[in-house]
Amino acid sequence: MPRIKTVTQVSAGGVVFRRREGQVEVVLISVGDPPRWQLPKGLVDAGEAPEAAALREVREEAGVEAELVAPIDRIEYWYIAAEHGQRIRYHKFVHFYLLAYRSGKVSDHDYEVHEARWVRLDQALQMLAFASERKVVEQAREMIGG
Repeated sequence: MPRIKTVTQVSAGGVVFRRREGQVEVVLISVGDPPRWQLPKGLVDAGEAPEAAALREVREEAGVEAELVAPIDRIEYWYIAAEHGQRIRYHKFVHFYLLAYRSGKVSDHDYEVHEARWVRLDQALQMLAFASERKVVEQAREMIGG
């Protein structure tokens, strides 16, 4: 049986937050088919720092400009996907950062995203599709104090 090729991927993303009417809100994006809610994130380009990639991905996927506050965590997982008819095993590392909202509208998200939305932090914990991202948002809540 042929061995499955293994590829390492490094991504970065962020928990973008703002305070509105006494509540902390964060940005979530809806992607995939069927749609699922997740944090904005994407691959780090060659020569790009993970922090810069997180800010770029948030701008592209969620339509907002943000400012780096602090690193939150790095998560790691494996998945298998087909590429050019060949199965590839990916070992993925995602660097997540706490990001303070500065400007922009979630309606300016890119075509890969079904919807980007501001939600209360407690709602985000209910909506997020992945347990690892719920953990990241819990860590962000402790850092924000919300």
